Amino acid sequence: MNIEPMTGTAQIIRKGRKFDQVLEGARSVFMADGFEGASVDEIARVAGVSKATLYSYFPDKRLLFMEVATTECVRQASDAIHNIDKSAPPRQVLRQVGRHFVGFITSTFGQQIFRMCVGESDRFPEIGQAFYASGPEVMRREMADYFLDAIARNELEIEDLVLAADQFGELCKADIWARLVFGVSKVITQDEIDRVVDSAVDMFMARYGT
Repeated sequence: MNIEPMTGTAQIIRKGRKFDQVLEGARSVFMADGFEGASVDEIARVAGVSKATLYSYFPDKRLLFMEVATTECVRQASDAIHNIDKSAPPRQVLRQVGRHFVGFITSTFGQQIFRMCVGESDRFPEIGQAFYASGPEVMRREMADYFLDAIARNELEIEDLVLAADQFGELCKADIWARLVFGVSKVITQDEIDRVVDSAVDMFMARYGT
């Protein structure tokens, strides 16, 4: 049986000893069965908890899915910047950020999260909104912060930091993203990612580099 959505969406998630265990189990089931197909029985079984424990943390399936999606997106967006030496030359920083970003959005997990969020956002707009806030919005803020530092070092010259961040992300997705979304390609190779990201960096630096 599926966890039925509750009428109120502003539910408070209660964290406890088995919270991470529940999230990991839910992540596996959502990726295998999708949002609609995920059942409380299967999530509880995979997580190794009782249904009562699962419900005590997440009384609404939307809350559980949103937590799984946002947790992963925040981690990926933060890793794209925080694990990189931001004092390195811009070309080096941008290449690393671009490869990490495109590697995630073209991964099986990244594609499944994207499709499920988009697929459910008509019925449950808060799912799409949470996905945007935890993924694209985090990445945009992190990039804008990096640009400020690079500008102070006279490495970049940018007036609209947010627009520049969005432009860089879109350049890195050129050709690759459309082929994946429309099913033209099932797998994107590392060579393809490198080719597109390197070109994106060249174009970005031609516009904003000093």
